[in-house]
Amino acid sequence: MPSRPARKRRASAVREGSAWRARRLLLDTHVWLWWQLDHPRLGPSAREAIAAASEVRLSVASVWEMSIKSALGKLSLPKGADIMRELELDGFLPLSIELEHAVRVAALPALPALHRDPFDRMLVAQAMLEGLTLVTADLHLAQYGARLLDASA
Repeated sequence: MPSRPARKRRASAVREGSAWRARRLLLDTHVWLWWQLDHPRLGPSAREAIAAASEVRLSVASVWEMSIKSALGKLSLPKGADIMRELELDGFLPLSIELEHAVRVAALPALPALHRDPFDRMLVAQAMLEGLTLVTADLHLAQYGARLLDASA
């Protein structure tokens, strides 16, 4: 993916007194893609929160989801896209899937209003167990009880 300095996190982006200074975030798959593409659907408040957060994570579940969708032709990643390199450039950290995350997914309620996407359920479980705020545009996920940040705001 091309390097865009405007999307990269910088220590200078963290302002004194910012409510996001100590915030630990987990990016939903679409949010990470929007960040990479400097997409206008990623709102200014969410963009600032990501830039200023003390910790930003991308789940291995999101990388798995992108790999599957890319292989099926449902997602176009730039040729030669190196997700690990992009994480490093942005100062983001990978979040591995642990046994306790998988067990927690089974404990999440089967809510009829939700589409039961297995990747979303994993992200919710990870956010809850790791004390992370999930940055997503899918605000229905709040029904699971996870802390969310509206990606479009």
